[in-house]
Amino acid sequence: MELAGPLGFLGYGNMGSAILAGLLEHGKLAAENLLIYDVDPAKAAAASDLGVQVAASAEDLARRCATLVLAVKPQTMAEALDQLEPGMSPEKLVISIAAGISIDYLQGRLGTAVRVIRVMPNTPALVSAGAAGIALSPNCTEKDAELAREIFGAVGIAETVPEPAIDAVTALSGSGPAYFFYMVECLIKAATAQGLPEHVATRLAGQTLLGAGRLLAESGEPAAILRERVTSKGGTTEAALKQFAADGFERVVAAAVDAAAARSRELGK
Repeated sequence: MELAGPLGFLGYGNMGSAILAGLLEHGKLAAENLLIYDVDPAKAAAASDLGVQVAASAEDLARRCATLVLAVKPQTMAEALDQLEPGMSPEKLVISIAAGISIDYLQGRLGTAVRVIRVMPNTPALVSAGAAGIALSPNCTEKDAELAREIFGAVGIAETVPEPAIDAVTALSGSGPAYFFYMVECLIKAATAQGLPEHVATRLAGQTLLGAGRLLAESGEPAAILRERVTSKGGTTEAALKQFAADGFERVVAAAVDAAAARSRELGK
């Protein structure tokens, strides 16, 4: 990975630390080429224990790094940018993972010459199984795009999309893990109602989710084909899927994704 200087992380919470750990684990960058700043001394100490440099302030981080990953919550972004701005210069590349924070907003605060990449990752990045959508400001280069794909590819997969599509990415993969967790919760409750012990139902449901995801990712087959292969005519799976259809499962999923995308758009205003 080609960098003009250390890669800086403003914020070292769950997502920031997961991305940094992925870069180290996959040998994308050495610890001495990584720099963080976090207001929490315990988080700064955790990064230091990995051999990662710790900046004295957000301004110091900005001055020392050509590329910055903004890994702070959307609610604290304005304050974070105030602290970062004195150390900024036009040649910087800024990568933001804050939901709802637009490229225009970031360039309005940091300067229109600053190159900005807006990314929507998700929590499975914590186990190197993340899915991220990447949107580039018009002044980004192909090298910038390649760098972003390498960073987020270290903890999963990364797809480049136009910025307006980031709201859809947020609704699909950003919020998506919660949908599957909720489905598993519902399956466990239903299975225990059928007489299975909760701990057995939990293990079976979790492994079924893991196995189905891996089969979809690794087989190269469309989800519809894999579904059809499990569904024997007149069998148990067909009975369940018919009940899903009768109860409007597709409509419920579409409405949920619409609601998440709409909320993402609201956060960006």
